[in-house]
Amino acid sequence: MEMDRRGWRVFAGVRSDAAGRRLQSQASSRLASLRLDVTDEQEIAAAAVLVRETVGDRGLAGLVNNAGIVIAGPLEILPLAELRKQFEVNVVGQIAVTQALLPLLRAAKGRIVNMGSANGRFAPPYMGPYAASKHAMEALSDALRLELRTWGIHVSLIEPGSIATPIWDKSLAAADDLQAAASPEAVAMYEADLDALRKATRKLAAGAIPVRKVALAVAHALTAARPKPRYPVGFDTQVAFRLHKWLPDRLWDQFIKKQLGLP
Repeated sequence: MEMDRRGWRVFAGVRSDAAGRRLQSQASSRLASLRLDVTDEQEIAAAAVLVRETVGDRGLAGLVNNAGIVIAGPLEILPLAELRKQFEVNVVGQIAVTQALLPLLRAAKGRIVNMGSANGRFAPPYMGPYAASKHAMEALSDALRLELRTWGIHVSLIEPGSIATPIWDKSLAAADDLQAAASPEAVAMYEADLDALRKATRKLAAGAIPVRKVALAVAHALTAARPKPRYPVGFDTQVAFRLHKWLPDRLWDQFIKKQLGLP
C-alpha cells in the first residue's frame, strides 16, 4: 500500500480472490492483485507471465519477498512435515519467485527486498523453525547481493521485531494445535515453558511495531540512491542486536529466559 500511495504500479500477491478484492478496495486503480501461493510453481509462473505482459521491455523496478508463516513448538515433537512447510514458504518460495522475476528485474536494474526478522540473528526457544528460516534468508540475501552486483541489482533485507499483523494469532493457534496432537508425556515435559511463551507472545504482539514502520523501510530500500543491505526496524530490535553482539552466549540465554518469563 505504501508504494501504491507513492504512485507506483504495484502487483500484490494474494492467496485468494476475496483477499484481492479487499486489497483493491483500499488501493488506487494502479494496484493489481495476483493469486500467488509461493509454494505453487504454476501460480508463480502465471504471475510472472502477467507481470511481463504488463511491464513489457521496461522491466520490473522492484520485488518485495514478504510471504511468511510462523511455525512454533518444541523441536523434539515437531512433525517434520511442519518443518518442511516452514522452509517451503519462508525460504524456497522466496527464491522461486525471485528466479521467475529476475529477467524483468535485470531489464530495469530493479531491486530485491527480502523480509527477514530479528530472529534471523538469534533464535528464541520454541521458535526454532521460524528463526531457522529467517537465518536462511540472511544467508541467501547476502549471496544474492554479491551474485547480482554485475547487473546493478541491489538486495536489501528488512529485519523487524514483532510486527502488528495477524501472524501472531495464527502462530499461537498453530502451536495450540501442535500441543493438542502431541502425547500427554510430551505435553507434560514442555507445558510450563509453553504457557510462559504464550504469555510472552501476547505481550510482544501488544507492543508490536506498526506495519507502516516496516513499509517505510521497504520504501527506502526501493527508492534510495544508496539502499542499505540491512534495515533493522524498531528500537527494541536495535537494542537486542547490540546485546546479542556483545553478550556471551550464556548471558544471552539468561537474558532471553528472563524476557520470555521461562521457569
